[in-house]
Amino acid sequence: MAVLIALGLKTFAVQVFVIPSGSMEQTIQIGDRVLVDKFTPWFGNEPARGEVVVFKDPGGWLEPQHQAEDEAAVVRTTKRLLSHVGLLPSDDEQDLIKRVIGVPGDTVECCEAGGRLTVNGVPLDEPYLAPGNAPSKQPFKVTVPAGRLWVMGDHRDLSADSRYHLGEAGQGTIPLDNVLGRAFVIAWPLQRMSGLDVPETLSALPVHAGAGERSVPGAGGDTSAPDRANLPGAQPDLAKPPLVMGVLGFLPALVRPRRTRGRDGPPVR
Repeated sequence: MAVLIALGLKTFAVQVFVIPSGSMEQTIQIGDRVLVDKFTPWFGNEPARGEVVVFKDPGGWLEPQHQAEDEAAVVRTTKRLLSHVGLLPSDDEQDLIKRVIGVPGDTVECCEAGGRLTVNGVPLDEPYLAPGNAPSKQPFKVTVPAGRLWVMGDHRDLSADSRYHLGEAGQGTIPLDNVLGRAFVIAWPLQRMSGLDVPETLSALPVHAGAGERSVPGAGGDTSAPDRANLPGAQPDLAKPPLVMGVLGFLPALVRPRRTRGRDGPPVR
């Protein structure tokens, strides 16, 4: 019964994820445990700008993981069972964690004259960025297609986010269907326990109706895919392990109410 309850909570309610990389520093640090709301998406809630979300690798963002060849079969079986119910991290999880910057119809661009990121022409003040990080050392301009999201890490110099996949399917955006849920609180360690609130700079932006417009990678209307080898600034390591690994289920009572967003409409309170 306990195993069934744990499996149900992990699958349908709230799940804990361990953070093994620094792509979301200083907001989320290596070793932090975050609670991810997997409950409210069942009622039609979609990610909003500024939310921190966990999502499945859309393909090519992470290197495949390989189990140790010398691991005993009984050990592999036991670990697989415990990972299924959420009591151990999975060895083959291919999940990532990033902040939503653009939703369907948004035009995200970097950078304006003041060096800031803009969404639909509105410059963003980004207090969540890691100290010393520019909004982006790579210029880009993308209109987010319907059913997709533009995501970026808070530690921009270490995050292999949407900017580094402009030449792939979706031009750096990820499918909404790949989103597992919203990370809404840092639960461990205790001294770092805090909510992952949505910054006002993003939540205050008006809804932009324009989904389906053509995405344009590169600044100044350049439609060619960027060459990663020539991108300015430090290059994130694309071969690092998965950024997020599932660990345990928590009660749905911990989930805070969220706005409901129609597939193509504005938020409904």
